[in-house]
Amino acid sequence: MADQFIDKPTISKPVVGVAVAVVLAAVGGWLYWRGHSAPLPTVPVAEQQPVPAAAPEDRIEHPVPAVQSGSLQGPLPDLGDSDKAMSDALGEAGGGAAITPYLVPESIIRHIVVTVDNLARQRVTVAKRPITPAAGTFIADGDELHATLDSRNYRRYEPMVDVLRKTDMQRFAAVYLHFYPLFQKAYQDLGYPNGYFNDRLVQVIDVLLATPQITGPVELVRPNVMYTFADPKLESRPAGQKVLIRMGPDNAAAVKAKLMELRAIITAAPPKP
Repeated sequence: MADQFIDKPTISKPVVGVAVAVVLAAVGGWLYWRGHSAPLPTVPVAEQQPVPAAAPEDRIEHPVPAVQSGSLQGPLPDLGDSDKAMSDALGEAGGGAAITPYLVPESIIRHIVVTVDNLARQRVTVAKRPITPAAGTFIADGDELHATLDSRNYRRYEPMVDVLRKTDMQRFAAVYLHFYPLFQKAYQDLGYPNGYFNDRLVQVIDVLLATPQITGPVELVRPNVMYTFADPKLESRPAGQKVLIRMGPDNAAAVKAKLMELRAIITAAPPKP
């Protein structure tokens, strides 16, 4: 029977915020093993497509829908003073789903924007994540030369994914649309003065929806301190896709379903094949 190696890094929870404005993740989420990269399986997968860059800066592909009359009302705060208003709005939109305990209370919108933008890239800036980390131990079966991801790791995500399953994406989308001018400003401040955040959000959702479903053991290697996926093709995938793979197929399917709902609300166009 394989030995079990237990690491003790902190693992960030998946994005409820991603599901919201996509913190996308749900984006929100995010599996970080404090200083450790999660490993990936050596299962054959389709050749990955090039990761798209930010949307072209002169053309808006997905203009945000008009805010409905029954949605949030009132003037917006300044971006720098928006944390309480954003947290309160998300808490009310969540209803019975406990969203706010998972949110980092400072710079919520800026952190969501940075994380969403990074999910389609190789790395996510841990210091800018909008979701609080959850203590836990990472378990790998095997030895230093050949290990696999223990399926018990998937359980760390179940409480957050359960919250996500209970969320009403229409209500969360209403929060996103109400606060959209602040998301747009945060995106422009990030270095895209002519960019359009909703286009980038849709683009990143499409990247996450293209995550391959891995069946069978997820093989890992540990060349240094960090675990990585043994399959180089998987290890080179976008950060958001690797997060979904590390969450396990059932959790990933639930997150994808919510992302599809959100995408349908914020754009009329179907996902690209």
